[in-house]
Amino acid sequence: MNLDYLKVFYVVANNKSFSKTATDLHLSQSSVSIQIKQLEEQWGCQLLERTTKKISLTPAGEILYKKVNQFFALMNETKNELEELKGTVHGDLKIGASLTIGEHILPVLLANFLKAYPRVKPQLKVYNSEQIVEKLLKHEINLGFIESMLSYPTLKQVPFLRDELMIITSPQHPLTQHQHVSIEDFLTLPFIIREKGSGTRQVMEDTLRKGGVDASKLNVILELEHTESIKSSVEAGMGISIISKSAVQKELELQTLKQLTIEGISLYRDLYMIYHEDALQHTSRKLLEFIHSRDGFLVP
Repeated sequence: MNLDYLKVFYVVANNKSFSKTATDLHLSQSSVSIQIKQLEEQWGCQLLERTTKKISLTPAGEILYKKVNQFFALMNETKNELEELKGTVHGDLKIGASLTIGEHILPVLLANFLKAYPRVKPQLKVYNSEQIVEKLLKHEINLGFIESMLSYPTLKQVPFLRDELMIITSPQHPLTQHQHVSIEDFLTLPFIIREKGSGTRQVMEDTLRKGGVDASKLNVILELEHTESIKSSVEAGMGISIISKSAVQKELELQTLKQLTIEGISLYRDLYMIYHEDALQHTSRKLLEFIHSRDGFLVP
């Protein structure tokens, strides 16, 4: 049995697309089709239903997909056991993270992790949550770090850090003279927010609602796609915003931004790790153990 054919089949089954699979695996679309056809000939049955609109698994394809998934997990488990036997921690560690986590939280964490395990080679890339799930399902990354829970029961999701959300304003804003702002005043202030559909925006709105603030009543004057753009706009005095405290540490120290608080309301959210529980390799497990040992982290 050709393992390359099985990998192509597995990725096609996840993508439900020959063209996307060709792009992901750096193959031509005709090569993907040929390998699927040869695999079907080897098994003597049709594995995929192809129509002009979609690709789906046949009953035979469902069986093979389940077994291939188990096979990849078993190979990963075998690799883990061999690494444990050698008593060393080394090798690649592929991580996907959302923007705030990838830019402001993981770099420091990984730097400390590498002091303990210098032979590990982490590769950290920033993706949105759906891309992280896709890459986990295709075994292209080992661990994901996301800002809110997702509906993927085949993947384990656990909180790893409680993140404070902070109301930020320009130091010149008159309200910085006060320790707190009332909910009524807060809702009148010009507000800068992430774009609709942003996971960060959804988390912020949900967190406000839990604190008793109706997010639909915010005085939104500007929607932006990037955290850095929001910080720059707030620094320029255009309005206030809510952002992860981890993303504004430098600005707070330099006093280019100031913090506001709403009377009686604390804004926090849990950040999550997401992964295949039965497909964690040795380096991934060591990172989970390392996070667990750090003060302030939530991993059980």
